[in-house]
Parts: sequence; structure tokens; C-alpha cells
Amino acid sequence: MRIDIITVLPEMLESPLGCSILKRAQDKGLVELVVHNLRDYTTNRHRKVDDYPFGGDAGMVMQVEPVDRCISTLKGQRHYDEIIFTAPDGEIFNQQMANQMSMLDNIIILCGHYKGVDYRIREHLITREISIGDYVLTGGEMPAAIITDAIVRLLPGAIGDEQSALTDSFQDNLLEPPIYTRPANYKGWEVPDILLSGHQAKIDEWRHEQAVERTRRRRPDLLAD
Repeated sequence: MRIDIITVLPEMLESPLGCSILKRAQDKGLVELVVHNLRDYTTNRHRKVDDYPFGGDAGMVMQVEPVDRCISTLKGQRHYDEIIFTAPDGEIFNQQMANQMSMLDNIIILCGHYKGVDYRIREHLITREISIGDYVLTGGEMPAAIITDAIVRLLPGAIGDEQSALTDSFQDNLLEPPIYTRPANYKGWEVPDILLSGHQAKIDEWRHEQAVERTRRRRPDLLAD
């Protein structure tokens, strides 16, 4: 898999993309993460990528030309399954979307910035618009990093115990059940006896019941689906 991220602030992505599971996945050759500085695709000597909005309004708007030039250059080198724009008004990102996108080959993620992007970018260049929640950030770099992380950790070999990813919260629309580790008794706070019983079938049944109960209490909307 290859994920290309287009941004005006590539330095914001250096740390998130270079640590932990994302770093290991790249080192193993499971994924190629490439960050592109949008300013490299400008033609003006100041490398400016924004301008004032037509019609008068506050803020600056990302111009269509450098974005088009960058995306066209990348598409000239390979086929892309999705060209994603991180936008507050996009569809809300969830685990099912991460699962689906983890099976793709090549993805572009465009990070919004300033007041927004020239709408022609969204009309003609973007295939999918994604939001990570109902709030506004300074730019799309952190959402791009979050989307990338959620996708890459699902790639076979990215996590040492692949079964672990399949039991994460939101898989099967359930939250995770409670989990414990040693010591079994700490300050009188005891681990449930069932987890120490060694009876795997009953443990699995208990975990499922707990997952359903926690989901019912904390996120009943997931069960409604």
C-alpha cells in the first residue's frame, strides 16, 4: 500500500508518521508513506498556495492550481483508489471505513488549511471527503495522520498479534470488554474469577456479554445499527 499526503505543513506529519506501528510497517515494506509539500507545486516565486475568496469573506482559501498540479503529477505515476479530502463537513470516519480502506492499494489524502479549499477541488479532484469529528482544527494534518494510523495498523504484519486488531473497539459495532493483567489482586482490587478459570469458552462468553453491556451503557447508538 502507498499513501500520499499533500500538505502545506509537512513538518506536522514527521513525528506521527515516524513512530511506533507506522514506522515498523514502513520498515517492513508493508506501506509507503510519502508527504508532499504543496508549495513545491506552485509557479510563483513566493510559493504562495492561498488567496482571498471571491465575493468577500474572512480568511484565505487554498488555490486549485497547485493542488491540481500535485494530484495530476501523482496520478500520472500510478492509479489511486481514493483521493481523500479531510473536511469538517465530510462523512464521519469510523472503523468500518478504516477496514475497507486497508484493502486498497494507493490513496491520496489532501490536508485542508486556512479557511478552506477552492470548491472546484472538491468538485473535480476529490473522490471522498472525511471528517474525524464535529469540530474544526487548524488544518487537516492531524486528521490525515489519524486516518493513516487507523488504516496501516490493519495491514497484515503491521501488528505483532494480528488477532488483536480484530478485537479492538468498534469491530462488530461493539466496545471492548474490560481487560486486566497481573497482579490478580492489587490493594484488594481483584480480577474477575472467570478470567483466571482457564475455561476459554466461558471466558469468551463473559467477554462478549461485557462488550454488549458496555456498548449498551456507553454507546447505545452502535447497537441501534
